[in-house]
Amino acid sequence: MKQLVALLALTVVLSAPAWAATETVTLSVPSMTCATCPITVKMALSKVVGVIEAEVTWEPREAVVTYDDTKTTAAALTEATENAGYPSTVKE
Repeated sequence: MKQLVALLALTVVLSAPAWAATETVTLSVPSMTCATCPITVKMALSKVVGVIEAEVTWEPREAVVTYDDTKTTAAALTEATENAGYPSTVKE
């Protein structure tokens, strides 16, 4: 019986990543004022644990970020851009 419980627990632990979902969010970053600003924003977003991909453009001034929603949130992404000097908001 203990082996069955252990096997069940192991199965649940190993299948946990299957519950993860990939999310994509678009952030408005109006404070980017030059063509090199997106590089700084992309570096800041890329350092957030759980970010899979970040595409940052100067025109339009936005960042499209794909991330693992079990490791980070949109709020953490906006915090990362703000800490880099570029406040952002989630576009609806």
